[in-house]
Amino acid sequence: MEPVYLKSYRNGILKERAISLKDRLKCCTLCPRNCQVDRFSGETGICKTGEYAVVSSYAPHFGEESPLVGCHGSGTIFFTNCNLLCNFCQNYDISHQSSGSKVTDRILADMMLSLQSLGCHNINFVTPSHVIPQILSALLIAVDDDLNVPLVYNSSGYDAVAALQMLDGIIDIYMPDFKFWNSELSKLTCNAPDYAEITRNALKEMHRQVGDLVLDQSGIAIRGLLVRHLVMPENLAGTEQIMEFIAENISKNTYVNIMPQYRPCGKAYENPLLNRPITQYEFSIAISMAKKAGITRLDKIQV
Repeated sequence: MEPVYLKSYRNGILKERAISLKDRLKCCTLCPRNCQVDRFSGETGICKTGEYAVVSSYAPHFGEESPLVGCHGSGTIFFTNCNLLCNFCQNYDISHQSSGSKVTDRILADMMLSLQSLGCHNINFVTPSHVIPQILSALLIAVDDDLNVPLVYNSSGYDAVAALQMLDGIIDIYMPDFKFWNSELSKLTCNAPDYAEITRNALKEMHRQVGDLVLDQSGIAIRGLLVRHLVMPENLAGTEQIMEFIAENISKNTYVNIMPQYRPCGKAYENPLLNRPITQYEFSIAISMAKKAGITRLDKIQV
């Protein structure tokens, strides 16, 4: 199965989408923040990103989910800044403090090609929601130079359906977070009380495009949806409700990574609800909640 963006490249859809999305930077409404700033003129909104994408790092990554990593790693490109800005972010220096360098389309394309040349099984765009136009413009260049591995859209889940529709036929694998069910918590941690509603709609659109996760004969992901969920202290994230939503509204065959690595970072120490890691018991309960909802296709590290 060839990556879907190759067909979109051949029939001109990729170029049309790249041009259309780039034009939206004049009054940016790419994400649910709806900042409406002119990013071509140097104005920036919540994501603090102008005309050019900013990249913190790129490299083969061996700490991602097993269907992405394989033998040679997932080719991660970490974009600086973020449209969600959780106050407990474990990459706080990247998301909040803008650690990284501006890149042209040519440089971003060369990053993709370099990761492919190292044998990476995919190109994994980490925190891409605010730089979709730049990604597609660079992708045009990279495909022209023979990029041919699947693309992973690795986001917070805070994605506008209209933007995701522009990626239909371009992204092979969607890997969103579903962070919170409770609007009060999402307002407290990232000033996004609409997070759960936005993410529910985003997951539905992502699954409509790519379906359940499909693996090749070697167990490597080639297409589909993979959902991440970070367990938080005292079940603040609403794990039970999130797993029930996925099972009932997306698919019981959804590949889910329930993550145990929450620890207080950024400004989390300032809040007594967030200032400790989770316990092994809390993680075990989260796994049980997923299985009770009918979600059994869990990342293999979650035995």
